Amino acid sequence: MKKIIIISIIISVLLPNFSFAQEQPTSPPESLGGAKEMGEKALEIGEKELPGIIEKIWKEEVLPVWQNIWNWLKARIWSKIENWTRPEIEKRKQYFEEGFEREKEEMKEELKTEVPKVSKSLWEKFKELINK
Repeated sequence: MKKIIIISIIISVLLPNFSFAQEQPTSPPESLGGAKEMGEKALEIGEKELPGIIEKIWKEEVLPVWQNIWNWLKARIWSKIENWTRPEIEKRKQYFEEGFEREKEEMKEELKTEVPKVSKSLWEKFKELINK
């Protein structure tokens, strides 16, 4: 127990001193010109590196969170919704298939009767243009 206390005291005394040994990356500017140069340098670095940083954050942090949310919703919520709606869908499926076939037949009949009328009128209009 005594050794643990002594080691923790030594670490607590030495650990903060390591931060003083680090070199400061930037110092405050001396004048307005220095501040301008520092700002321009920061903008250049930002223009070059910011898209990559944003892409990295998106791929490594944001996308996995949303993917987990989607997977959870799909597993828990979506499966319940499908189970509730599937019987109704099956009931209505036959009605829609019959309606689709009926509409298809009506369109075929309509095309048989309407296309000759349209083609005749177009041909007649073409003849009128030529004769004038």
